[in-house]
Amino acid sequence: MHPYRDNSLATAERVADLVSRMTLAEKVGQCMQLDAQGDLEDLVTRQNVGSLLHVPPDSMARAIELAAATRLGIPLLLADDCIHGHSFWPGATIFGTQLAVACSWRPENARRMARITAVEATSTGFKWTFSPVLCIARDLRWGRVDETFGEDPYLIGEFASAMVVGYQGEDLRDETSMLATAKHFAGYSETQGGRDASEADISRRKLLSWFTPPFERVAREGSGTFMLGYQAIDGQPITVNSWLLNDVLRGEWGYTGVLVTDWDNVGRMVWEQKICADYTEAAARAMNAGNDMTMTTPQFYDGAQEAVRRGLLEESTLDAAVGRILACKFDLGLFENPGGPDVERQRAVIGCDEHRQSNLEIARESLVLLTNDGALPITASSGTIAVIGPNADSPATQLGDWAGGSGQCSWLGRDYVPARVVTVLDGVRHVAATHGWQVTHSTGCGIATISGDWGIGKDGQPQMPVITPVPPDENQLAEAVATASAADLVVLVLGDNVLLTGEGRSTATLELQGGQLELWRRIVELGKRVVVVLINGKPLVLPPSALEKTSALIEAFNPGDMGGQAIAELIFGDIEPSGRLPISFPVHAGQQPVYYNQIRGQHGDRYADLTQEPAFAFGQGLSYSQVEYSDLQLDTPTVGVDGRILASVRVANTGDRVLTETVQWYVRDLVTSVTWADKELKSFQRVTLMPGESTDVSLELPATACSIVDSQAVRVVEPGDFDLLVGPDSRNARLLAASFSVVA
Repeated sequence: MHPYRDNSLATAERVADLVSRMTLAEKVGQCMQLDAQGDLEDLVTRQNVGSLLHVPPDSMARAIELAAATRLGIPLLLADDCIHGHSFWPGATIFGTQLAVACSWRPENARRMARITAVEATSTGFKWTFSPVLCIARDLRWGRVDETFGEDPYLIGEFASAMVVGYQGEDLRDETSMLATAKHFAGYSETQGGRDASEADISRRKLLSWFTPPFERVAREGSGTFMLGYQAIDGQPITVNSWLLNDVLRGEWGYTGVLVTDWDNVGRMVWEQKICADYTEAAARAMNAGNDMTMTTPQFYDGAQEAVRRGLLEESTLDAAVGRILACKFDLGLFENPGGPDVERQRAVIGCDEHRQSNLEIARESLVLLTNDGALPITASSGTIAVIGPNADSPATQLGDWAGGSGQCSWLGRDYVPARVVTVLDGVRHVAATHGWQVTHSTGCGIATISGDWGIGKDGQPQMPVITPVPPDENQLAEAVATASAADLVVLVLGDNVLLTGEGRSTATLELQGGQLELWRRIVELGKRVVVVLINGKPLVLPPSALEKTSALIEAFNPGDMGGQAIAELIFGDIEPSGRLPISFPVHAGQQPVYYNQIRGQHGDRYADLTQEPAFAFGQGLSYSQVEYSDLQLDTPTVGVDGRILASVRVANTGDRVLTETVQWYVRDLVTSVTWADKELKSFQRVTLMPGESTDVSLELPATACSIVDSQAVRVVEPGDFDLLVGPDSRNARLLAASFSVVA
C-alpha cells in the first residue's frame, strides 16, 4: 500500500507522497473543476479533473466510479450551489435567502440552515457547497442583493461564520459534513451602476476597512474554501490580485485552505477582460497569483501544462496548489469513503418533518413588520380576508434565486416548481380556517416576463433575454377590486420575481414592476384595511401615496418553503413579529446609497429635491408590543486600548403582548485621522420580555472593536473620544448615547 493510502499518517505526509507520484497532466487536472453535464469519461479519465459541479443525480455514482478507476484513484470533490438549502434536489428543504434569514438577527438560524442543508446535500453525494456569500449590499440595483446578509460588515461576519460552522460540522470526516465556501472575495458587490461583475472602484484602504473583515472572520473560523469575485479593482482582476490573495489572505491571515475561481474567471481574462493573450498566459498568471482550482475553464488543462513547459509557471507552484486540494480531500476522508448517493439516508432526511419544522421556525423569525396602524394582528373572530397580488400564490418567487426552476440547473428545467412550497395563499387558507375566517383570492396583475429566447454566453452559461414588465390588465384589475370590495381585510402580496434578481440580473430601477403600482393604488382607494406583504429579492422603492393609506407593511424577502405559513401566523397574531432589517430601503433609486454607516463629509445633508433619509433604516422593525429603552450605564468611561468597554441598558416591554427585541449597540468615533463611518454596529442581543417586564442588557466590548483603518491601510485603535449608542435600530433619534474615552 502506498503511503498516501494509509489513513494513520498525517495529512501532510499523505499529500507529499501522492504529489510525488503524479504526472504534470494529473496535477493540472486536479486544479480543474468542470461542469459534470459534459462527457464524464473524458472529464474524469482523460482530463483527470479534481472536481465536478452540477452533477445530475443519474451521473453521480458513475463519476465516482470513474475516478476510483484512474491510475492513482484520486477521488472527486463533488460540488453544487446549495445556497439556501439543497435547492436543486426534488423534495429538499429550501430556506429563505440569506437576506431573509439575516432579518432574524439570529446567527444561530444561519447555522441551523447550513447544518440541515449539509445533512440533505451529503446524502445525495455532494461534499462542497458554494456558500455563504459575504458580499456587502450597498448598491441595491445589483442583482445579487438577495444572496447577501445585508449592508453591515459585522452582521455579515456573525452570520457567515455561523454558516461555515453549520456546513462543516465538528469533524469534516463526518458523513454529513461538507466544505463551505466564503465568497466572493473581495469587493465584488461594489459595482459601477449596480451592474453585476463590473469594475469595482475601491481603494485598498476602503477594501480593508469594510469589505475584507467578514472574510477574515471566516478565514479564522476555518472555512474550507474561498471563491474569488468576477470583478477587477484598479484594472486588476481579483483572479490575479497577488496582494489580496497572497499578502493578505495567505500572509496576514495565515489562510491554508483552497482558493477557487468563480465561473470561467481564468477564461474571462482572455475573451472578456482581454488582459491575457491566450490561455497559457491566463493559467500561469492565475496560479502565480495564488489560485488553486479553476472553475469551468476547459482550456486551462492545456494552457497550464504549456505554461510549465515554457517556464511561465513553476511546477513547485502547481504542486503547492495541488497539495491544498488534496489536503481537503484527505481531511474529508474521501480516500476512505468517496461518498456518493445514499438512498436510505435520502429517504430519512430530505425534506423530513424535522427539517420543515426548523424551516418554519426560521421563517417566523425572519419576517419584519415595518408599519402597522393597529390592523394587525387580526383580533375579530370571523370575517373575509382577500389574498390578492401576483406573489400571493407564486412558489418560484417565494423561493427566490438559486432554487428550483431559477435557471441555473439545466437538468431540472426552468419550469420546475418544487411541490411542497406553502405560498401566502396556502398559509392564509390554513391559518384562517382555525380562526373562523373565509378566504378569497385574485391575482390582480403580472410583474415581469421574458422577451425573446435564452442564449448561451461565451462562458457557457445561460444568458437571459431582455426582461419586460407585464402591462396592467383591466380585467385582472377589475376582478381584484371586486374581490377586495367584498372582503373585511385585504392581504396584498407584491414584490418582484426571479427574472428581476440574481447573477447577471441587475436592474436600472427599484420600482414595483408590471401592474403592481396601479393594483396597489386601486385597492387602497377602496378604504379597506390593507396589509401589504413584500416578497422580493432586495429592497424596493415603494409609492408614498399608497403606503400612507396602507394599514400594515410586512417585509418577507424570499422566505422559502414555509414562508406562507409564517406570514399567515403573523397576520393572525399566532406569532410575534421579531425581525429587523439588515439593509436600508431608499425612497428613490437615485437617492442611493442609503446604507447607514456612510462616510462623514459632504455639502449639506440632503439633495435639493429629496432628503437622504431612507424609507426604512438598517435595524428597523416593529413588534405587536411596545419597547422602551432607558438608564444607559457606562461602567468604563475611560479604557485602555487593550481594555474592555462595559455598559448596560434597561429594556422594558410596556405593551400587552410578548416582545422579542433586538438590542443594537453602535460606536461613533468622534475624531479620526482619516474619514470614517459616522457609526458602526458592534454588538446585538435578542431578548424576550413578557408584558410589563424589563431587564438590564449588558455589553462587554473590547476596545479593539473601536478600530479604524488609517492612511497607511493599517487597522489601529486611535486614542480619543467615542460615543456608545444603543437602541432598537440605527436611526439617531432612536438611540441613547453615552461618552467614553480610549487612552494609550
